[in-house]
Amino acid sequence: MIPLKSPKDLIMLKRSGVILASVMQKLQASLRPGMTTLEIDLLSEELIRKEKALAAFKGYKGFPGTVCVSVNEEIVHGIPGSRVILEGDIVSLALGINYEGFFSDMAVTLPVGKVEADRLKLIAAAKQSLDIGIKQAQVGNYLTDISHSIQSFVEAEGFSVVRQFVGHGIGTALLSQ
Repeated sequence: MIPLKSPKDLIMLKRSGVILASVMQKLQASLRPGMTTLEIDLLSEELIRKEKALAAFKGYKGFPGTVCVSVNEEIVHGIPGSRVILEGDIVSLALGINYEGFFSDMAVTLPVGKVEADRLKLIAAAKQSLDIGIKQAQVGNYLTDISHSIQSFVEAEGFSVVRQFVGHGIGTALLSQ
């Protein structure tokens, strides 16, 4: 069950999301070949602190980093470390913040430099499937309407969803599924 949010809660959730989006934009702009995933993590933490927020993932269920950095074949929850980002890689960044007790979370997959066409197709399919899912998030629809529309599109594009990692709740806590 999803608890109803008060108007004040909605304002705070929106503020958390705006801060997160700003941090993620700066992080994306800094992504370059030659960086390590640890450097990305350290920059993430610095940017979050400048916004007077907390890193939501750091310490959550033992996760050691601020941001999940997954490179190429890594699906999600990549642990920052010494891995160097190379030209032609695709990098997924999953980041969450806690702003005054209100959590927000987002992820993005980005090409690094010149990337092969099949990798660009994957990124485009992921983005388009998100847009398709969002269109299904409307009064009267069920969560399965969203997930079915995403899965149908992704499979028609020749990809698949990873059922173990299809989402979690946010609001005033991170909730695992």
